[in-house]
Amino acid sequence: MSTKEENHQLYLKQKALLDTFLEKKAITQVQYNKSLHDLTVKMGETSPEDVHG
Repeated sequence: MSTKEENHQLYLKQKALLDTFLEKKAITQVQYNKSLHDLTVKMGETSPEDVHG
């Protein structure tokens, strides 16, 4: 697996963790949005808004 693929898998795992935190109400929607945005930028991923917006 390439480094890019490994980083993408790490991104997906981190996003899943954020999803769980939000689902369990450990974080607010605002915190989730900020964390997901920051994670997306730091990991160099394309955000859903960039793809669909």
